[in-house]
Amino acid sequence: MFKIDLSDRVKQLPPYLFAEIERIVQQKKRTGNNIISLSIGDPDLPPPPFILNWLSEEAANPDNHNYSSSKGETRFRDAVSTWMDDRFKVHINGEAEACALMGSKEGLSNIARAFVNPGDKVLVPNPSYPVYANGGVLLSGGVPISIPLLKENNFLPDLDSISSSNAKMIFLNYPNNPTGAILDKKFLKQIVDFALANNIILCYDNAYSEITFNGYKAPSIFEIKGAKDIGIEFHSLSKTFNMTGDRIAFAVGNEQLISGLVKVKSQIDSGPSKYIQRVAIRALQKYKGSDPPKYIQKNISVYQRRAEVLVTRLQNIGLECTVPQATFYVWVKCKGASMDFARKLIDVGVIVTPGVGFGEWGEGYIRFALTRPIKDIEEACRRIEQL
Repeated sequence: MFKIDLSDRVKQLPPYLFAEIERIVQQKKRTGNNIISLSIGDPDLPPPPFILNWLSEEAANPDNHNYSSSKGETRFRDAVSTWMDDRFKVHINGEAEACALMGSKEGLSNIARAFVNPGDKVLVPNPSYPVYANGGVLLSGGVPISIPLLKENNFLPDLDSISSSNAKMIFLNYPNNPTGAILDKKFLKQIVDFALANNIILCYDNAYSEITFNGYKAPSIFEIKGAKDIGIEFHSLSKTFNMTGDRIAFAVGNEQLISGLVKVKSQIDSGPSKYIQRVAIRALQKYKGSDPPKYIQKNISVYQRRAEVLVTRLQNIGLECTVPQATFYVWVKCKGASMDFARKLIDVGVIVTPGVGFGEWGEGYIRFALTRPIKDIEEACRRIEQL
């Protein structure tokens, strides 16, 4: 019998956490269970009406259905440049220092393919978005080296304890998924200085920069002197404009890093569709200075209120957690192993993400996503309390 074998690199990959959670949710729904899923970061809030109107308009234009390019449309990259200037007061050359992405997940994987050789060490935060280590490093033949993110360090990397010898690249992400942690420019400067001193490519995932509370504004690495010498930053419209299924994002930064990313992409894709890019151009132009549009400010208020309700209810139950200053996640200390705790919640129809799914240093925590209305959050807490 003909034998079909996966490649050794693919065999190394663990099951994709969120695909497994989605499978469980669908299975429960098929058996008639009333499921409240607070697991995957897929906003329940709709895209703003202006996005829906523009999608209809741009998709109806026959000129928008030809191939784009792996780098993205010139107009899109120019809009990205303007947005970076307005939002962060950072100059980006749209022609050489920006690239369109079909979601930041794609870019985070392909940047490793562009620069990581078999055996290269890559520093990866732990816990973190699994794509850094799996979709990026392992599929490139690299070796992920964990950087523990601990509560006693406010879930920031302890740079003094990191062995940087021979590391080729480092992934970091603030505002942070899954912990909700944030950083300031002072600490960001330490990160940039660390990368410069050790000649390490800095890949900075800034997908949650626009979901922040209580006056906090997330910085860009390029607000720090020298960052463009070694850095690339990833942004996404998925979370900001509730467009997760539309797959539009961008990378900005060092010209050589962007060039390498585009070289990989040119062998794999032809860029996001033109009509999505043209909608994204108009969405980014909604920003006036560094302040997000009113619609996004309204969404931020919704997420903050949900976080306050969830945290209050969980604390009353006896679970340890705090209201985050950014993202739409709440990182909760759980009783016992996170997978066991998550399984118990499945039995009462509540789906959360076990912390161990983000790495071994996520053990003992679970992540709640604030992607359901308050009434569902309260019902989920009532079910948890029964346990």
